[in-house]
Amino acid sequence: MELLPGAAEAVARLNGAGHPVFLVTNQSGIGRGYFTWAQYRAVHARLVELLAVAGARLNGEYHAPHAPGDPDPEALRKPGAGMFLRAAREHGLELAGAFFVGDRLRDVAPAERFGGTAILVRGPQSEAETPPHVEVVDSLAEAVERIVALSRG
Repeated sequence: MELLPGAAEAVARLNGAGHPVFLVTNQSGIGRGYFTWAQYRAVHARLVELLAVAGARLNGEYHAPHAPGDPDPEALRKPGAGMFLRAAREHGLELAGAFFVGDRLRDVAPAERFGGTAILVRGPQSEAETPPHVEVVDSLAEAVERIVALSRG
């Protein structure tokens, strides 16, 4: 596993600015049988190690193991709100005003529901059409700079 260039430093910048950082991820490969829970946990542990090298950390991690079309009674799978609501409940977070960053619209869609800010990082899977409330940036580092700037003002 490798991190995108600058990703760990971007997370460290958020940590240093006092922003809690949560990973909220669809992991349909578990539900589809492409990899096991143990393999997912090993990759996540490696992610934590690589972040730590840069002085970065996650405040929490939430994942939805469902394949598309699987029953998902808690609406965990993004763009569902389940993982975000769980993180808010478990960590005392206020989702209104939170920043939702991702490389797909489904990653940032909950921002509109909760009154947060949606920042879409352009990537190979990014959608061409984005709603007007979604800000589009070229990198995670640029997203973090926007978050820090918006938080100040």
